[in-house]
Amino acid sequence: MGSDPLYAKYPNLTLAHHIFVLKTSSLAASHPLSQQHLTESVTTERQAPLYRYLYHPTDGILAGKQPWDEQFYNELVNKNTEEREGCEKEMREAEEKAGETEVTEWMGKIAEFWARVCDKDQSLASFEELYKKTPTLGAKIDIVLAIIRVYMFFDDKVGVTKNIERAKGLIESGGDWDRRNRLKAYQGLHLLSIRSFSAAAPLLLDSLSTFTSTELCTYEALVLYAVLAGTLSLKRVDFKHRVIDSAEVLAVLGSRRDENFTPSAQPNPAPTITTKTVILPGGSVQQLPINPEDLWGGFTSLETLVNSLYTCDYKRYFVALAEVEEKFLKRDRILSEHRMWYVREMRKKSYAQLLESYRVVGLESMANAFGVSVEWLDKDLSKFIPNRALNCTIDKVNGVIETTRPDNKNKQYNDIVKQGDALITKLQRYGQAVRLRGSERV
Repeated sequence: MGSDPLYAKYPNLTLAHHIFVLKTSSLAASHPLSQQHLTESVTTERQAPLYRYLYHPTDGILAGKQPWDEQFYNELVNKNTEEREGCEKEMREAEEKAGETEVTEWMGKIAEFWARVCDKDQSLASFEELYKKTPTLGAKIDIVLAIIRVYMFFDDKVGVTKNIERAKGLIESGGDWDRRNRLKAYQGLHLLSIRSFSAAAPLLLDSLSTFTSTELCTYEALVLYAVLAGTLSLKRVDFKHRVIDSAEVLAVLGSRRDENFTPSAQPNPAPTITTKTVILPGGSVQQLPINPEDLWGGFTSLETLVNSLYTCDYKRYFVALAEVEEKFLKRDRILSEHRMWYVREMRKKSYAQLLESYRVVGLESMANAFGVSVEWLDKDLSKFIPNRALNCTIDKVNGVIETTRPDNKNKQYNDIVKQGDALITKLQRYGQAVRLRGSERV
């Protein structure tokens, strides 16, 4: 067992989700609540850097979403300065009267202060300075994980990648099992963010039984990520064992139901409307309606997606896939930018699964199985066939789809040619870059 993690409280990644919501116009119904969360956080945590990062009229990422209040900003800056100077004073006294342990403790408090107020540059610099002064391996790993979260908050994927490799090196040099398992969750979420679902799936599924990284996401969110990644990337046998029959997955998908969520397949749904008191920017109080369909929670559509794919009920599968896109993919800051790609790959996976069982299948019969028109299916299959994502051909004259199964030698040959072309392209680009640098020197 490892010691309790250090520096795990800040930055608050929930705020990153609310920022994503406000940046997404299609989630306008959730904007007031996200605005409320951010306003409360900026006020209570005195986050002057975050306020400027969000709302500054010149370079704020949400400029115009809320009026810029220069006086309010200056008040936050003064409070931040007072708090920071107090910590620095205590640290100087510790340097004079106490030992290295007390000094390191105050350096950690200063680094957490900058992470709390969401100042990217200052928090990274403070954590790096703290890293140099920290003697123990476990604390060093915790510092690097905190650095990773800072980069995650600001959606800096390059910084995340670099520091995950750094954390892996520390773990391999003697990190405990708790921190090793925590790093798996960090890696899994990062791999999702860069669209590497196949690599993310085993890490996320392994994390389910040992999850302690609540500073990243909730356990239910981790299950969601693991199921979505595993459903897309795992082969049928592994999919059955690691997703459908997983005790951790069943504990969430089997017990959490959409009590208020009315499936879109039902005509004229009439969801229950509740309200919540919201303090809007400027101090005004308003009762806003909340549609339960807008609330994150309940996994009926995800459970249907998983089970219908395994049981080959493709009509229900397509309906569930549309609901999962609308309910989860569209609303998640990690998955949102990949949702169109994910839905496309999931359609391809289901097509390949059906075609694998047949030499020839009727176009109309396959369209009926998926609950779509022949014209729509023909057009959709045509997106996958030219690049051999699906090994089949469409015979429009006879109205059938013929599967083609290339032998292993041909497949290996085609893979080598494809990889060779990619390598030649990279070498050509590298050569051009070298020549360009040479000409610049001259």
